[in-house]
Amino acid sequence: MYIIFVIVFVAIVATAIIVRERDRRKVEYMLDAFEDGEYNFRFDDKSRFNRTLNRIKWIVDRRRSQNETESWSKLIRVLTHEIMNTVGPIASLSDTLSRYTNDEMLKHQQDIAAGLETIGSSSRGLIDFVQNYRELTGVARPIKKPLMVRDLIADVIDLTSEQCREAGALCSFNELSNDTLIYADQTQLSRVLINLVSNAIEAGASQITITSELTADSQTIIRVRNNGAPIPVSSQQQIFIPFYTTKQQGNGIGLSLSRQILQAHNGTLELSSSDATSTEFVLTFR
Repeated sequence: MYIIFVIVFVAIVATAIIVRERDRRKVEYMLDAFEDGEYNFRFDDKSRFNRTLNRIKWIVDRRRSQNETESWSKLIRVLTHEIMNTVGPIASLSDTLSRYTNDEMLKHQQDIAAGLETIGSSSRGLIDFVQNYRELTGVARPIKKPLMVRDLIADVIDLTSEQCREAGALCSFNELSNDTLIYADQTQLSRVLINLVSNAIEAGASQITITSELTADSQTIIRVRNNGAPIPVSSQQQIFIPFYTTKQQGNGIGLSLSRQILQAHNGTLELSSSDATSTEFVLTFR
């Protein structure tokens, strides 16, 4: 009997040592990943220790994203102030001069008028440019209300139906967990999802699939997947940076603004994958 007890005791101690060593390696892996700026990892949620590590990772990643956004917001506020103060008078003066010519300027009137019109047009375009980016520093505080995810997605599909029809694209929704409820600002989240659908269409997607599910640790996950052209690997780490765009006509604020909206909802917006098969964005709500 005593021998059995010793064997069981030794087995328990050995198991504890093995588990402790395995958990220590997980912590070391996570710390190494943080030092390298890598946050695209997740441990299996089967054990409580793993769930704790995942939560720590989520908190650190969220704080990192918030600090990044705050830094960009400060920069944009400064740029907006300086550019508006400089360009405003130029636009006003050029408009005035384009209407004020005298006899001494008749010889070069056409050249002067054309030049002033170019200055005025460029100035007005720059003002519009700055006003678009001003949005990044003025995201309104979300007005949160109980919201069924299926109702949110149904509205988004309805609002983008004409755009999808013209592009020959099909946007569908699959609710993996019944009656998924979030506490959110419907207008702001609709804007995020509409932006993702529009981006997919611009990438040439013919199939856009939105899914939602409630995970075991009470996270609500919304995935937006499309089969359009993939985002270049060289751009995947930069697409959420303000001003950055891969489009000829893009202004580079859509994804950055969308991420800010998710952060205001205590959530995250990430690009989970983008290759020749599909591109997928993931919205996570806790």
